[in-house]
Amino acid sequence: MTPEDTMRLLVALRSRGVTDTRVLEAMEQVDRALFVSDTFADQAFEDVPLPIQSGQTISQPSVVGLMTQALGVQPRDKVLEVGTGTGYQAAILAHLARRVYTVERHRTLARIARENHAVLGLTNITQISGDGSRGLPEQAPFDRILVTAAAEDPPGPLLAQLREGGSMVVPVGVSDHVQTLVKVTRGPDGYDYEELLPVRFVPLVEGVEPG
Repeated sequence: MTPEDTMRLLVALRSRGVTDTRVLEAMEQVDRALFVSDTFADQAFEDVPLPIQSGQTISQPSVVGLMTQALGVQPRDKVLEVGTGTGYQAAILAHLARRVYTVERHRTLARIARENHAVLGLTNITQISGDGSRGLPEQAPFDRILVTAAAEDPPGPLLAQLREGGSMVVPVGVSDHVQTLVKVTRGPDGYDYEELLPVRFVPLVEGVEPG
């Protein structure tokens, strides 16, 4: 990642509302080109989604930045990510949190993410092949939960694994319509919901794929 690439990306992020200094610094440290195929490496620093393996996509950096900013990760937090992909979002979270658990239903993607995180020397991420819609009850509760696939409603199992005072950011909506990014905060008497911005994500699917 050249200084020019970094500057171009940071300008794009700021222009779209990513202003949190810690988030910007974390994104500056993670080379997005590592998480896409060589075919798309030249586009890695543009603010566009790109195809990855298993028919999935890597989100555009500004959406990653806005979701991360909304999540409000603190240095001592334990974070759950649902939908690892090739590991870009988890790598950014790893620079902000104490511990990141990330679940991916495509085994091929989980393996690639594991390799990418090893290359970057990120030792505070645990990559898991599994059904992310069920969360990770054995590690709950979590301070923060980030979902990178759209659900019709915030998934009950994930809400239940959120610590009181914690928050979850999740795209909500039917997959073939515009979805809304929602922040859910767990309080002593229930959950508060805040709509953030329109987004488009692949649907959250139950089960595990072999590849």
